[in-house]
Amino acid sequence: MSRLTTPFDFHSTARDVLRDVDLTGQRALVTGGASGIGLETARALVNAGAEVTLAVRRPEAAQAVAQELRAGGRGAVHVAPLDLVDLDSVRRFSADWRGPLHMLVNNAGIMALPELQHSAQGWELQWATNFLGHFALTVGLHAALKAAGGARVVSVSSSAQLLGPVVFDDLHFRFRAYEPFAAYAQAKTACVLMAVEATRRWRDDGILANALHPGAIATGLQKHTGGLKTPPERRKTPEQGAATSVLLAASPLLSGVGGRYFEDCNEAPVVDSRPADFTGVAPYALDADNARRLWVLASTAIGLPA
Repeated sequence: MSRLTTPFDFHSTARDVLRDVDLTGQRALVTGGASGIGLETARALVNAGAEVTLAVRRPEAAQAVAQELRAGGRGAVHVAPLDLVDLDSVRRFSADWRGPLHMLVNNAGIMALPELQHSAQGWELQWATNFLGHFALTVGLHAALKAAGGARVVSVSSSAQLLGPVVFDDLHFRFRAYEPFAAYAQAKTACVLMAVEATRRWRDDGILANALHPGAIATGLQKHTGGLKTPPERRKTPEQGAATSVLLAASPLLSGVGGRYFEDCNEAPVVDSRPADFTGVAPYALDADNARRLWVLASTAIGLPA
């Protein structure tokens, strides 16, 4: 299977990717859609005519953003409360959703918490937020995705997947010493694996999933790391950072494509060791056996049959 390439690249923006795409009549959901690359993802989808829901922890604060998007775009914009760490919140959101869902962009995330923290269920917090909450949301919205008659799930991962695999035997650092980026790495690797297995399980339902690295963008994500450390020539604007997300969510160039990992608007190569420039995807992040094992583990964790 050859790597998929597009006319877009590192410098492309979300607007560039959707310039000739009409999303009128399609519905999208963007977690963390009121700031950072989530906001620029939502903006591009709204400008292309999609009806977009911003799923956020603080809906009151997101209302001004929603109003700005409505004023500048063609599609409707809604705001809904969602706390990915709180499974009850995820379940309520999924149960309240009505109608088909054409695009689910699992965008929200946290990075490199300096100290080990756990959710109410005892899950390491980066795992709970970046992966498990999104897994529960995606599974909970399966019927809505299937009803779309051709839906896409987008998992925002990171080049941090190159820092390490999912450590299945100690996900929550009960035995190994906590390391902020090790926790972030396994959560972002899990985001890729979810796309692999969702595509395998749901392709016949018309649902395809892909994962991506958005690039190095200065946002609130780096609040625990002292800011963006990437050299200036490798940094992107938020609109450039959203380009690969909207490519996977809405571009006709991705028709029929699932279970892959993208960066800079193109499918990334599989690498045998971590490159100095942190490009490419690790084999363990695309491994089918790892993906199946993770799906079973995650389903059990949230109380669903595997």
